[in-house]
Amino acid sequence: MKIEIWSDVMCPFCYIGKNNFEQALNKLPFKDEVEIEWKSFQLDPSLDPKETQDTIQYFREKKGFPEAQATQMLGQVTEMGKGAGIDFNFEKTLITNTFSAHKLLHLAKKHNKSNEMEEALFIAHFIDGKNVGDNEVLIALAESLGIDKEEARLAVTTDQLDDEVNQDIQEARNNGISGVPFFVLNGKYAVSGAQPAEVFENALQQTYKETVSPFKDLSSENGASCDADGCSI
Repeated sequence: MKIEIWSDVMCPFCYIGKNNFEQALNKLPFKDEVEIEWKSFQLDPSLDPKETQDTIQYFREKKGFPEAQATQMLGQVTEMGKGAGIDFNFEKTLITNTFSAHKLLHLAKKHNKSNEMEEALFIAHFIDGKNVGDNEVLIALAESLGIDKEEARLAVTTDQLDDEVNQDIQEARNNGISGVPFFVLNGKYAVSGAQPAEVFENALQQTYKETVSPFKDLSSENGASCDADGCSI
């Protein structure tokens, strides 16, 4: 069973959704049969990768939110985060362009470490207050996961992975995905937003059931039939 997840590094609900999804998945007996693919999405591609803003400044200047409203909203997100086991540190969070971070995710995917990299980027951005648009920060994150330093440098400083990032973004547009997180289960079902773990658990169980048995039984009751052991009425 395959799960595709569109996400952006600077989206707090993507981090909450990731934790809730993983909490649900870890409860299920078929968790080792699930393949997860992280997909790139940029909430604000207009941001300058050479500049950073603090979160309140960003909401005030870019989104036009009064400071009091932005502060209240971040407080609500912080409480949601605690419910998912995350201690957001919005006082330190630096808002910047995330395209290079997505390139690093695609490099990690080639090393079968995309889930670990997604987590490392969320921690760097939301907990440690690091600039995830800075190449040296990204290279250090790659090294921490055992990815070669020079390979990481090439990934984030050249255009060799640009097409892969852009392909994910275009795929989201083609599928009408306008917000993240967005989970696609086996190319058939979708779960949008940072849903509670129970929602993910139910969706995963339903999808897996149909994966194992692709036919939906519309019978109102058991009918007469035969199998390898004989026939019954």
